[in-house]
Amino acid sequence: MAHRPQPTHVAPVVMAKESMSELHVVIGSGNVGRILASKLALADKRVLLLSRSQAISAIQGVQHAPADASSLTSLISVAPKAGYIYNCVNPPRYHKWDVDWPPISRAIHEFATKTGAVLVTSSNLYGYGPHAGALRESLPLKAEWKNGRVRAEMWLEAKALHDTGKIRAAEVRASDYICASDQSRMGDRVVPNLKNGKPIQLLGALDQLHTWTDPEDVAELMKVVATDERAWGKPWHVPSNEPKTQLAVVMDIAKELGVRDTKVSSVPTPIELLLGLFNPTLRELRKASYQFNRPFIMSDEKARTTFGLKPKPWDRIIKDLVAAYNL
Repeated sequence: MAHRPQPTHVAPVVMAKESMSELHVVIGSGNVGRILASKLALADKRVLLLSRSQAISAIQGVQHAPADASSLTSLISVAPKAGYIYNCVNPPRYHKWDVDWPPISRAIHEFATKTGAVLVTSSNLYGYGPHAGALRESLPLKAEWKNGRVRAEMWLEAKALHDTGKIRAAEVRASDYICASDQSRMGDRVVPNLKNGKPIQLLGALDQLHTWTDPEDVAELMKVVATDERAWGKPWHVPSNEPKTQLAVVMDIAKELGVRDTKVSSVPTPIELLLGLFNPTLRELRKASYQFNRPFIMSDEKARTTFGLKPKPWDRIIKDLVAAYNL
């Protein structure tokens, strides 16, 4: 959720039937935020979804308000009290994370401090940087590239605030999303092209094992760790299915679509470099190429063992992915 100036006179949202201290505030209405808000509402929680847009499609049982995630004043003006805060923001300018993320992260940390709410952040695996072997929560955050350092520093700041008793915080880390979205490598770039009989070109190697995470599993883990004191002060990896190569995932999607003779290739490195000269997002993505040019496997044993969670079945993930493009 990119920051955008909002009027400071926005009235606080009035919630009924439950104390405002138990309000669940979800910041960001993207892939994870909307799913999480819906899950919380289905669990009879009082939910307020904040986004930069004033017009988003309604979610049953969820109230919505526009807010600037980079402004404590804006956040407090719509939710002066809260019991739980979920940071599901995803700044759209991928190549400008070092500019866009710090004020958002700072404002949300201040929001948690002011309200005394538990803060749960949706994050990724960037902070670890390249690593030989399965990624585990105990590994140091040693990323050196820009977006990796941004993510690492966000957690280190939250952890420092937690350790000094200023907030209660936890972080949920996922691998690459597999969902119907332009934010997923296997979403808008793959399913429509397969349906139309077009060849598929992907960034990175096609034959390296990779962990894929469904946003529904991200939302479920965020919901669980928010109210479980054992989770606070720690990062948690989202339960995900066994790793699959990019080629295997495309073939699973093609099979569900009933498509045969699928042509899949990797974008040649010289072409990728050339495109990066004109596309800053692609240029920044190249710095994370290690995630697809070698095995990139996330261990989720800690969350499975502690909370008894399992990921959404792989065949269901593929069916739901395809179904989203058949609407």
